[in-house]
Amino acid sequence: MKSRSNPGRSLVASIVQQRCPRCREGRLFKESNPYKTGALGAMPEQCPVCGQPFQLEPSFYYGSMYVSYGYTVAIFVAVFILGYGVLGLGIWSVVGILATVLLALGPILFRLSRSTWIHLFVRYEPAKRDGSVSDKGAPTPKI
Repeated sequence: MKSRSNPGRSLVASIVQQRCPRCREGRLFKESNPYKTGALGAMPEQCPVCGQPFQLEPSFYYGSMYVSYGYTVAIFVAVFILGYGVLGLGIWSVVGILATVLLALGPILFRLSRSTWIHLFVRYEPAKRDGSVSDKGAPTPKI
């Protein structure tokens, strides 16, 4: 297991940079480019730095669809207010811009929502960078 010290990574930076929620160092996805075909959702089984499993239970990431929906609504509202309210564009122009923006950001939103979802359930433990586990023999989830 490799270990690079980065004690300054915040929760938001860990989510956006798609890092392990437990050590905030290991990558959540095998491929860093979300637009690479065939590698969009490819994740290692566990963190290469601390050993935290990324598949906490079967179908764990179905819940990330709710997070993705929230991000999509936020983008929709922002684009609508900017296009229709501020710039005075017609409704169909705003719809076209919105469709283009959401299609372009789809892979990024997919990964960001998965990263946010796992960060909701796994506690940050900076001392667990060596692959050690909690007292009960399993990685410690948030409760």
